[in-house]
Amino acid sequence: MKSLFISKKKNTALLPQGEKGIKKMGHRNYVGGYWDEIGSLQFRFLLKNGLRPEDIFLDIACGSLRAGVHLIPYLNKGNYLGMDKEKNLIKLGLEKELEQKWIQLKEPTFVVSANFKFQKFEKKPNFAIAQSLFTHLPSSLIHTCFRNLREHFDENGLFFATYFISPTRTINPKEAHSHGIFHYTIEEAKNFGIANGWDVDVIGDWGHPRNQQIFKYTPKKSE
Repeated sequence: MKSLFISKKKNTALLPQGEKGIKKMGHRNYVGGYWDEIGSLQFRFLLKNGLRPEDIFLDIACGSLRAGVHLIPYLNKGNYLGMDKEKNLIKLGLEKELEQKWIQLKEPTFVVSANFKFQKFEKKPNFAIAQSLFTHLPSSLIHTCFRNLREHFDENGLFFATYFISPTRTINPKEAHSHGIFHYTIEEAKNFGIANGWDVDVIGDWGHPRNQQIFKYTPKKSE
């Protein structure tokens, strides 16, 4: 089967990462813009799929709290867990996007990690999303995420993740890039979960403005 090729130069688009990128682009644009649209989309989608205030929710690649500004006020105290590799994004989200009263009332917890060290959270989540994360990662890091999350996730939980889907296999860059574009086939997206102890349901279109497709993963039950 013929593969598509996405060059590394095109992927990185010469946009800086980390603190330089955040300073240049701003904390909203750094995470992809569509601030109100995608934040609200995630919140509505999660409620539709059963999220309740008592659930312990993990926002993987929470960034500057595009979804967090909706989720933190909704969830019970201590039930929002946010992870991102950029400490400054979290800081700016807390300072500029979230009403300060919610920090004291809801006590959200954050872990800064580029390698998905979910064990640093004291609570074990039973609901999670990785929205517009795997669209910027090579397959090796996606496998790491699934493997590590499986070890620190409720057996009856739900995990949702989005991808840019390609009809054929794509030669993606080997290194992650916050502004790169990584494409995967449906079978590849399914296998990320299956290979690491998850069952998979393909949901597909969910109204994302950039046409990212969403998948549902549930921990595979031990036989």
